[in-house]
Amino acid sequence: MNNIAQFIKKSRKEAGLTQAEFAMRSGLGLRFVRELEQGKTTVRMDKVNQALAMFGMEAVPGRKENVDE
Repeated sequence: MNNIAQFIKKSRKEAGLTQAEFAMRSGLGLRFVRELEQGKTTVRMDKVNQALAMFGMEAVPGRKENVDE
């Protein structure tokens, strides 16, 4: 699971929201929220940022982490 997926899932649970509640409040589809939290690698960045905005965050360019280490 990637960092964004982990952050969204953790933050959503800390806020006491189900995936359905989070989807409704963020204006995203439930399917997208599920796929995002599962770490799907082909998601739209505008929607990722829409989800992150719920927690005052946004995705920005950065160096790719080496997952093999």
